[in-house]
Amino acid sequence: MMKKVLTTALMAVTVSALALTGCAKKEETKPAASASPAASSAASAAPGNNSGKDFKIGMVTDIGGVNDKSFNQSAWEGLQQLKKQTGANVKNLESKSDADYTPNLNQFVKDGYNLTWGIGFLMGDALKTVATQNPNAKLAIIDNVVEAPNVESVTFSEQEGSYLVGVVAGLTTKTNKIGFVGGIDIPVIKRFEAGFVAGVKAVNPNATIKINYTGAFDKPDLGKAAAATIYNDGADIIFHAAGSTGNGVFNEAKDRAKNGKKVWVIGVDKDQSLEFGDEVTLTSMLKRVDNAVARVSKDVIDNKFQGGKNVTLGLKDDGVGLPETSKKNVTADILKKVDEYKAKIISGEIKVPEKP
Repeated sequence: MMKKVLTTALMAVTVSALALTGCAKKEETKPAASASPAASSAASAAPGNNSGKDFKIGMVTDIGGVNDKSFNQSAWEGLQQLKKQTGANVKNLESKSDADYTPNLNQFVKDGYNLTWGIGFLMGDALKTVATQNPNAKLAIIDNVVEAPNVESVTFSEQEGSYLVGVVAGLTTKTNKIGFVGGIDIPVIKRFEAGFVAGVKAVNPNATIKINYTGAFDKPDLGKAAAATIYNDGADIIFHAAGSTGNGVFNEAKDRAKNGKKVWVIGVDKDQSLEFGDEVTLTSMLKRVDNAVARVSKDVIDNKFQGGKNVTLGLKDDGVGLPETSKKNVTADILKKVDEYKAKIISGEIKVPEKP
């Protein structure tokens, strides 16, 4: 009798093992999002596996602040997700001015952090200085390329995602007048502008695009004033790439909505409809800073840090694109056109300009 019980148990274990093996093989054959650098985020770590409990990851924001509803916030969310999944210790320091960049970066380095992030193009010079003075420290930067063996640089093809929201704007506008509000006039924001204008013109050559640079990433009042001027000139859609300055664009659109004037805003970096609502958010140009920050940070935990490497993430990497919520306000026909243009960009048939 005992022999029969043992035999039955052994068979059950064998069947279970085979079932698990089958599941594992099936999982391996699935197209893996993690094959793309942008999608390879902290999600590759088992939830709560505590693999990073002995690691400290620091993040220094640019002047937009960690709660900018946009770029810096997305980066911080990436580190918070990493903390949930690996137990890593994460911390941010906000920069009130560019004079804070170097001291903030140095604070993490001197405190023995395993990785120190500089978030934003404007931090390039400061991060280069700190990296040179501390060759044994590991640092990383978003939106700029710092040539140093202990720095990993991550940039994005913003022009590609901006082209797609340009297609949306060009096919949605009723006035044939569209606006773009930029923050500081730097190469990364010019990529947003160039791609957006090219996308609009590809589908609506009769449209005019008014460009306004506010000169700041942290001044919502300037964004509101810029939006008011553009809307007053007859535009019904504005795309912003201005950090928390862009919050003012949304505020202006909301004020007009209260007075019965229908205008749209195209958000940036995050799905900004989640913050500002579907009433004024047409769509957003997602820039997966969160995934990039989580991926590089996880590489440090896994001893796979790629110092000296420059990574650029575009449409083919899911580094940029449109959110699922776009279907709330963008018609199915227009989204179909977006998919067509996306395929052409990925295949190389369309080369999106990086400069206006």
